[in-house]
Order: sequence, then C-alpha cells, then structure tokens
Amino acid sequence: MKIKDRLAKLIEVKTIITLTMLGVFSYLAVVGKISAESFLELFKTVIVFFFGVQIEKHNTNKGG
Repeated sequence: MKIKDRLAKLIEVKTIITLTMLGVFSYLAVVGKISAESFLELFKTVIVFFFGVQIEKHNTNKGG
C-alpha cells in the first residue's frame, strides 16, 4: 500500500474522532480533571475497539 493511500485512510472520520477524544481525555488527565485510572480505562477501551475494527475489516477483505 502506498504512503498516500495510508494517509488517506488515516484521515477517516472515526480516526479523527478517536484521536481527538484521546487528546481531550489526555489533557483532562494531565490537568487533574479526571483520574489516571479513568483515563487508562477509556484509553484501553478505545484502542481495543479501534484495532478490533481494523483487524476485522482486514480479515473480511482477505476473505477470512
């Protein structure tokens, strides 16, 4: 896959939302508005969902 194609996929709406949400919650954790535990729980949930969807999409495209 070409770099241009990868960059185009990176700018999908769900990616932007995911990165924005993680950025906001990272900021809130740094300034002390939410606990580190809350941030880590949210971070794990988002990452598992994001990569789970990517893996499922990849497997579907391969026919598996």
